[in-house]
Amino acid sequence: MKLYTYYRSSAAFRVRIALNLKGLKYDSVPKLFAKNEHRAADYLSVNPQGLIPALDIDGAVLSQSMAIMEYLDEKHPEPAFLPADAIGRARVRSMALSIVADLHPINNLRVLNYLRRELKQDDDGVNTWYRHWVTEGFRSLEQLAGTYSKSGRYCYGDSVSLADICLVPQVFNAKRFDCPLDDYPTVMRIYEACEKLPAFAAAHPSKQPDAA
Repeated sequence: MKLYTYYRSSAAFRVRIALNLKGLKYDSVPKLFAKNEHRAADYLSVNPQGLIPALDIDGAVLSQSMAIMEYLDEKHPEPAFLPADAIGRARVRSMALSIVADLHPINNLRVLNYLRRELKQDDDGVNTWYRHWVTEGFRSLEQLAGTYSKSGRYCYGDSVSLADICLVPQVFNAKRFDCPLDDYPTVMRIYEACEKLPAFAAAHPSKQPDAA
């Protein structure tokens, strides 16, 4: 398998965690955002969206982190990323999607660059935007995790799920942008517990071959 990745991409970070949890080996193919390598013709022929990540499985290319992670979970059932019961699966997906669909898309690099270049926002303006949406997203996650976590170590129940895989990269980014996180003690406990797991630690941006 080949993973087209970028070390600081939240979506690629998620997929690296997922691959590691499943014990799957892959080759990293970094695409440097600073050089617009994700927009080059050779990569667009692989992933027409020009987004990171994409996973090449013997010539079958998958894009979009949620689709990739659900494929991995279906193809390699252990350890499971979703609970056994339908209500549990729906709750975990809801928590994951609150990050993947609501929070991350309006705070990703292309949106922040648009704020800077087209709307002429300075760093303070961009950071204010970022922190606002982190506050909106993490407020609800704090409540949900407080309700559904059994041990305080994971977002739902007592094992790693899709929600944790999505949460950790988002907290990493929030820390990069110096977002105040004191109001989210449950979220931060989960982040700190997951960070110590080998699969999460190996997926960390600082451990990637293209890390600056």
